[in-house]
Amino acid sequence: MFIIILNYIKPLSEVNRLLDEHRTFLAQYYHAGHFFLSGPKEPRDGGIILATANTKAEIEAIISDDPFHREGIADYTIIEFIPSRAAEPFSEFVPQPTAAQ
Repeated sequence: MFIIILNYIKPLSEVNRLLDEHRTFLAQYYHAGHFFLSGPKEPRDGGIILATANTKAEIEAIISDDPFHREGIADYTIIEFIPSRAAEPFSEFVPQPTAAQ
């Protein structure tokens, strides 16, 4: 699992100019099963995406598709973590111990 933190480095007028295209990007990766939650930070100086992928390199490749990345609108921080507990709707993302563990 990954937390992707976007920090805007351009004015909101530039963010808003690409917002529809960014939402299309998000929809593509929701449909592909990579994104689970996303939204703007408060105050609106960036956003957060909760994602899954096999590797950090895969997340970096996904981010390269984001128009905010292409246009230099945001900087990205990627935090990888291994879930150990989750509420029921998310329990499928918590690794289950094998018999050998």
